[in-house]
Amino acid sequence: MRNVKGWIVTSAATGINLILGVLYIWSIMSKALVEELGWTSTEASLPYTACTVFFAVVMVFAGKFQDIRGPRLASTFGGILLGGGLILSGFTSNPLVLLLTFGILGGAGIGFCYAATTPSAVKWFPPEKKGLISGIVVSGVGFAAVYISPLTNSLLVNYGISRTFIYLGIGALIILIAFSQLLIEPAGGSAVKAPAQGDNKQPAATDSKKELDWKDMIKTFNFYKLWVMYAFTSSAGLMIIGHIANIAKKQAQWERGYLLVVLLAVFNTLGRIIGGLVSDKIGHSNTMRITFLLQAVNMALFSQYLTTGTLAIGVAIAGLCYGALFSVFPVATAELYGIKNLGVNYGLVFTAWGFGGVIGPLLAARILDATGSYNTSYIVSTLLLIAASAITFLLRSTGSRKPSRT
Repeated sequence: MRNVKGWIVTSAATGINLILGVLYIWSIMSKALVEELGWTSTEASLPYTACTVFFAVVMVFAGKFQDIRGPRLASTFGGILLGGGLILSGFTSNPLVLLLTFGILGGAGIGFCYAATTPSAVKWFPPEKKGLISGIVVSGVGFAAVYISPLTNSLLVNYGISRTFIYLGIGALIILIAFSQLLIEPAGGSAVKAPAQGDNKQPAATDSKKELDWKDMIKTFNFYKLWVMYAFTSSAGLMIIGHIANIAKKQAQWERGYLLVVLLAVFNTLGRIIGGLVSDKIGHSNTMRITFLLQAVNMALFSQYLTTGTLAIGVAIAGLCYGALFSVFPVATAELYGIKNLGVNYGLVFTAWGFGGVIGPLLAARILDATGSYNTSYIVSTLLLIAASAITFLLRSTGSRKPSRT
């Protein structure tokens, strides 16, 4: 079998991301914290917010760490942090302590593991497969919600919240450390050479002239364009993820809106794979443009989704477009700045997702409190997506060239 090692690394990276989807259990855990321990909703939401922020911020440092020390060590360290954080969470009923154990330790652990998965896998394959491999690897996080939500619910029913944290932590610790040992890079850390490409293909990311480190990357306008696009577009998907159950109740008078979370997870997973495949065929800029505009149309129509059927369609499109972001942005970062420093470079780009995770859900909540509906938040999201679509026309491959030195 050709490139067996590459597929082993890809499989291990996908398996790691399946465990990192533990972030998706928080809506269930939050409910249990309120019901079992008597926490307020605000207290129960803070560990999740902290986890999201630390995940995004730590990605920068974790990316640099894995670029220097390798993905195996970075992911192993992340597995210890996440597994240990979950286990420690089972021994506390204090909101501030859980903010530390799940929010800070857990978020940092997810960041270290996630930073090691995609870069280690794509280095084993030629540039024309970057999108596919990236899509496969990140699909693990998207699909995790399908299995981890019912698993967590079952543990809560049978063992309570404290032991649920402990059991999840033990499982995460063992599996993450085991899979991390399979994350190895090609000899010398260099990518597999690609065959010659026609003029209709985008430049190969392995071109040595394009191997920029983060200091040179942040000197280019393309970096800031990528960052703004990522923040604007991820905020729409994160808004839907954070509020879909309540949206279903308000717009369709449906009390079982939690089922839409599973539907969103499935299409989130499909979007990550399809987005990578499409990017390989038509390039990252065209893929971004199509994805952003489709999501913009979806957001513009979301206030008209007043039945369970139309809501399901809207959620499926939202999940598909949101998932595609996790394939196309690593590909764009690799094509513009190379793969040698992809860990830290994409880590910096990924901080935009953390920003989107704050503005999207928070904006929707504030608008709901002020107006009693989500309609204005849909309009704002539509405008942000249109702006992101316009920025795609400003991306230029020349922006990835090394700045001239005097």
